[in-house]
Amino acid sequence: MRELITLQVGQAGNQVATAFWENILLEHGLDYDGHIVDGASSVQTARLDVFFSEAAEQKYVPRGIQVDLEPSTGDAIRASKLGHLYRPSGFIAGTSGAGNNWAKGYYTEGAELIDQIMEQTRHETEACDNLQGFQLVHSLGGGTGSGLGTLLLSKIREEYPDRMLATFSILPSPKVSETVVEPYNATLALTQLIEHADLVFNFDNEALYNIFNKTLKKSSPSYQELNGLIAKVMSGITTPLRFPGQLNSDLRKLATNLIPFPRLHFLTSSYAPLTAPSAKEYARLSITDLTQQLFDPANQMAATDMRSGRFLTAAALFRGKDLSSRAVEDAMLTMQSKNADYFVEWIPSAVQTALTSVPPVDSPIAATFVANNTCVQDLFRRTHSQFAALFKRRAFMHWYTGEGMDEMEFTEAESNMVDLVSEYQQYQEATAEDAYEEEEGAYEEGGYEGEEGAAEYAEEQ
Repeated sequence: MRELITLQVGQAGNQVATAFWENILLEHGLDYDGHIVDGASSVQTARLDVFFSEAAEQKYVPRGIQVDLEPSTGDAIRASKLGHLYRPSGFIAGTSGAGNNWAKGYYTEGAELIDQIMEQTRHETEACDNLQGFQLVHSLGGGTGSGLGTLLLSKIREEYPDRMLATFSILPSPKVSETVVEPYNATLALTQLIEHADLVFNFDNEALYNIFNKTLKKSSPSYQELNGLIAKVMSGITTPLRFPGQLNSDLRKLATNLIPFPRLHFLTSSYAPLTAPSAKEYARLSITDLTQQLFDPANQMAATDMRSGRFLTAAALFRGKDLSSRAVEDAMLTMQSKNADYFVEWIPSAVQTALTSVPPVDSPIAATFVANNTCVQDLFRRTHSQFAALFKRRAFMHWYTGEGMDEMEFTEAESNMVDLVSEYQQYQEATAEDAYEEEEGAYEEGGYEGEEGAAEYAEEQ
């Protein structure tokens, strides 16, 4: 079994993860208390162990830890319909909160809780037969999700260096801003994500609002509905890990196929079908239609346009009964050839597909698209411009230095983000000729000649 442990940190992280658990309970044929319901099929229950551990009397408990620096979030979960699902020892809470301050989450308040969290994490990992890795659900705008979330990430990387670390990170956006210091928190957290995470799935409140307004025709969605949309994508991405499929994929396979360079592990995603309730009866659900929707900027979960960058790699995860792998491959190839200009030519066969026979609860077929596209740099540019405007005048800095931070950390975080943007830009502009010329240059510089030289050079490489 390849188990995954879910770490939900901060208010947003806990709310999104709760929506995710609600979603996958239905998909796996479990009730809200974690018992298998009558009529659940063997396919639904075959790989329950990935996300759940079996407790007494056939009760399944999520492999997860619920963390926040204030107790109210945990209390709200306990009082909800999923209150009896989680293991009580998995709730870990501070008393004072992080006050939207990254430094409090990372250096002071969070540091006091970290030993307790790591102890509980060890307890969870020891209950696994073959741990695949961890997934962290958090937001980068507040104090707990960004500060304590990234502190936890660095501790896990230290203690479990060979396990996969995936994060579902909600980035702040100017249109939906909760606090004025979001750019500071996000920039400081992004540096940690660059260093310690293997895969980062970016979500963005602005894009989610656009989807509700334009596609789902709902003018003022609640946070519950926004979280539900992220949960749909999360369950789509984790589908091949949770069900036996025709083409299977685990986190490490996904990372191997999607991450061409270690620092470029920030992924954007889209989901289909997304249809307004009033238009449902007019929508056609075919593999071709789903594929077209996946490439549509209106279905993106981050406010960037895939067409403003280039695809380095991508993965399409289809789910539904009796899906033909041939039809999926053909549809993806057609979309690739139509959008050939948006794919870098120096990575051949850049799109991977996975099929699973279990459909989501609300649709007979669905698809999730995960892309490593250079357009993700737009998100970082946006955060950087807001960061620079505040940092130039050292506005709100005293809240961070008061917790023991140094101004140098801000400068380093900023330059790390600027470097990441320029790396994405460099690979966006790179061509197959560049790669060939680099190889030629290295060959000539090494003083290799003729066929013997070519063989020697190839051997050294």
